Amino acid sequence: MTTVRLRVLMEPRHGARYEEILALALATEEAGFDAFFRSDHLMGVDPDDPAYRPTECWTTLGGLARETRRVRLGALVTAATYREPGLLAAIVASVDEMSGGRVELGLGTGWYEREHAAFGIPFPPRAERFDRLEEQLAVVTGLWSGPGFSFTGTHYRVEDNRTPPRPVQRPHPPIIVGGSGPKRTPAIAARFASEFNAALTVDGGVTGLRERFAGFARACEAIGRDPGDARLSAVLPVACGATAAETDRRAGVMRSELIRANAVIGSPSEVTERIGKVAEAGADTVYLHIYDIHDLDHIALIGAEVLPHVALSRTGASA
Repeated sequence: MTTVRLRVLMEPRHGARYEEILALALATEEAGFDAFFRSDHLMGVDPDDPAYRPTECWTTLGGLARETRRVRLGALVTAATYREPGLLAAIVASVDEMSGGRVELGLGTGWYEREHAAFGIPFPPRAERFDRLEEQLAVVTGLWSGPGFSFTGTHYRVEDNRTPPRPVQRPHPPIIVGGSGPKRTPAIAARFASEFNAALTVDGGVTGLRERFAGFARACEAIGRDPGDARLSAVLPVACGATAAETDRRAGVMRSELIRANAVIGSPSEVTERIGKVAEAGADTVYLHIYDIHDLDHIALIGAEVLPHVALSRTGASA
């Protein structure tokens, strides 16, 4: 039997109101999934979609922290371009306290240039974004380590912070870093990550996942870290139905042919089989990417017909 942490990742096609996000999070918890994650976006893939309703990622996670009881909560992934690292450290620590220690921080470089322009957020060149990501992780983890932290980098400076944010989890909330880059991404993840996410899609298939996980292992070994210390994860867009018509309807919500090409579209047994292949490639954690946040029956179906065949125990899932 396949054993993975099975999580729900929400990225609604047209955005959402908080009450809609809450309903999906509660359905995720009720169905028995390990965690509920959301994307950190202020705009949809279609920048001209007038129906898109943006919500701020960590504000909504703070609300969910008080209105859920068991599921872990996080962002996959927060854009390092959006928040200064000291503020981000305080925000995540606050939500961790509000949740009783159930928060995880996914952090990436940021990629959506049009989104940045639409909201007046600077979008540096790619190399600089990687530099900023690395410094942000150093600052966030440094502040979480305790009083007296200082840091001087190219982009950020912290001077003798004696009142650091204090998350509930020790030594700190799990940190997720990932992507498809062959060099800097695994190197940064090896230094800071509790979990390496191989990409936001499985576009390389099982072979692509194995290659990315192997690259992360090499990066860990290069700095003397045991690769087995980190979790390995992948994101899998999903459209699951009890009938062909139901499956087709759910697949129709996916926003592009690229997403459909990377997705698992089919019956519960077909979804279970695909998750098994992702696990065989090395993943111990799978995020099911959901696009229709109003379809709570979708979550219930996967929870009832897929989750029992693939999931770690709840104790194991939260480890």
